[in-house]
Amino acid sequence: MSTENPQAGSAAAAPLLGLLPTVGAPTPERADAARNRRKILDAAARIVAEDGPDAVTMNQVAHASGIGVGTVYRRFGDVSQLLWALLDDRERQFQEAYMSGPPPLGPGAPAADRIDAFLDALVDRVGEQREILLAAHSAAPRARYHSGAYRVMHTHVALLIGRLRPGSDSTLLAHLLLAPFSPDVMHHLTAEQELSADRLKAGVRELLRLRA
Repeated sequence: MSTENPQAGSAAAAPLLGLLPTVGAPTPERADAARNRRKILDAAARIVAEDGPDAVTMNQVAHASGIGVGTVYRRFGDVSQLLWALLDDRERQFQEAYMSGPPPLGPGAPAADRIDAFLDALVDRVGEQREILLAAHSAAPRARYHSGAYRVMHTHVALLIGRLRPGSDSTLLAHLLLAPFSPDVMHHLTAEQELSADRLKAGVRELLRLRA
């Protein structure tokens, strides 16, 4: 699940958009099994959103999803594996949105509009699962930068920057643009500084335009 970062403004940048590595696709499964998995993940997401990841138990998820607790255990093993599956599921949805969804987040809009839409969506994405992402980040702070999800985001942003600013060091700029979205920074801004998602989005856009 690795990718080489494109050179800024290279002619190959556009075709690479179709070759970005995706988060591992789920194993093919029967329709009823897929429905059960969706119900379990949606129930876990609701519990996390309402009470935080520490409130998630296999029994609670089984009750909230209407799926037998034995099935929940067979599908996910334990709470830790369930939470990681939830992260992967949400990351896959996010990735599909910015790689192939409708514009301006997806293809078909100018690069500047796509960058703005991507950063807005990233604020929401990190905010939605801030506590789970923070727990994962705290356990392995540098793992984020070696994950497939980060490499896909970085390549996507670098390609857009290369289109917007041909000749720029888009590889470096993409890292710098994504740096504020580290889970610990976002936790500080949202939980400790109590900044709203709208204020964060406005701040990111203003920062990008300081030297415009």
